[in-house]
Amino acid sequence: MSALRPDVQQSDKERSDTVLRACTVLRSFHLDGEVLRLRDLVTRTGLNKSTTLRLLQSLEKGGLVERMPNRQYRSKVKPIDRRQIRLGYAGEQTRSAFALEVTNGLLGAADQEGIDIVELDNRGSPTLAIRNAEKLIKAGVDLAIEYQRHEQVAPIISEKFRAAGIPLIAVSFPHPGAVYYGVNNYEAGLTAGHALGRWARNEFAGHVDEIILLGCPSAGSLLHSRLRGVEVGIREVLPGAQHARVVILDGGSEFSRSLLGVRRYLRFNLAGRILVGAINDGSALGGLCAFDEVGRKTHCGAVSFGASADGRTELRNPGTRLVCSVGYFPEKYGRELVALALNILDRKHVPPAVFINTCLITPENVDRFYAHDSLSGSMHAGRRH
Repeated sequence: MSALRPDVQQSDKERSDTVLRACTVLRSFHLDGEVLRLRDLVTRTGLNKSTTLRLLQSLEKGGLVERMPNRQYRSKVKPIDRRQIRLGYAGEQTRSAFALEVTNGLLGAADQEGIDIVELDNRGSPTLAIRNAEKLIKAGVDLAIEYQRHEQVAPIISEKFRAAGIPLIAVSFPHPGAVYYGVNNYEAGLTAGHALGRWARNEFAGHVDEIILLGCPSAGSLLHSRLRGVEVGIREVLPGAQHARVVILDGGSEFSRSLLGVRRYLRFNLAGRILVGAINDGSALGGLCAFDEVGRKTHCGAVSFGASADGRTELRNPGTRLVCSVGYFPEKYGRELVALALNILDRKHVPPAVFINTCLITPENVDRFYAHDSLSGSMHAGRRH
């Protein structure tokens, strides 16, 4: 038998390399139905842009990849089964509607992908959060996802996972050494402050006597930066607000504590035009309830963060003084967190902070963003006290 000519051997090798690179592209889709941008695929495959695009075009012609709008792609091939992965999740399921949406989304995404998940509830307790971290380590999870707000125990939790060699994703509240997944807090606050300033320019003719910031000191300085952004945003839109008094109250990121705190404050305060920046929807609703109780509802306007089910319900109330809530879309967290976890476990490049996309949810556009709330009962959800 005669040996193959060198040019034939080279041609066979090139075809083989092309097939292997195409397989690399297909394996980059970690989740069933996952939509990726061209630049995401370049990052995941390590191939250059032109090679990745050429492979995608070939896979599209072969019916294995579907091209989506805005130069995005979706694989038609179900992701190749991988070894059984076990994720650990310690959240705050009982704390708020927002936290519950995050939890439900994560559990649903993990179930859809056949990923085992060990779920624990921190219940807002720093002590319990530490114990839960130890339980996840003992359970032998491959990666942990932590959603707990107490800054003072974040280093302790991080160190436990680091010592155990378990990668950590910190949701919404940063933990040292963990990959942060959440919002750019100051930027979100600035956006909300601008919106509140524009509202006050129309509603109060630009005159503001006080700015109340409903915070949560235990959550740490980074989370408080969203309220700092609100203050700066208001002053950028309303030069006259430079002299408005700023009052910082601890609402504990909860409806009841915010209600009590603002109720107590209003007993001795007679300011006529007050703007409120609250750290989340529950806190904003508690503050607004206090204004309503004392008959001063029209004296205030508020912004919040999260656009959770409770916040969206309030935005639909006629005459609401909740100007807007910065939408974080917690119902999408689960799928994105699972994809991020798989990237980390596959040793793909992951930035230290993954910021989510946000937008303002207002009474005017809430039905456009959440048209199906009425089907899920969110429009009639009660406030969490």
